[in-house]
Amino acid sequence: MFKGCRVGVVVPAYNEERQIEGVLATMPDFVDRIFVIDDCSADKTSDVTKHWAKGRGNARRVQLIRHETRGGVGRSITTGYKAALEDGMEVVAVMAGDGQMDPKELPMILEPVADGKADYSKGNRLTSGVAWEKTPHVRYLG
Repeated sequence: MFKGCRVGVVVPAYNEERQIEGVLATMPDFVDRIFVIDDCSADKTSDVTKHWAKGRGNARRVQLIRHETRGGVGRSITTGYKAALEDGMEVVAVMAGDGQMDPKELPMILEPVADGKADYSKGNRLTSGVAWEKTPHVRYLG
């Protein structure tokens, strides 16, 4: 719970077997449900997710949904939003399955929505300058 609201985090994942465990392990305790959407990965993303959740007694907290056909990140986010709404989540955020987003920044993203000041809030990892150091510069050209 965050400020009295049930919180869900949608984690779109495609071939993230090496990163997904780190994303799950750093999820803040106030997150009630984590919806990992495996977008038809060819690797062991789903297996790693299941193993991590079961091994930490988080089988209920971590909900794995696997697409049988690849639909892209947009479809994965939509699937996650729908699952979160069906599960009664009041505030929902999206964090990429590759670990590129810092879970410590979730309160800053959630607060305007939880406080009723906004219906939607979005972070921008490019404004701090950290992304410039970590992201291959060729990615900024497109």
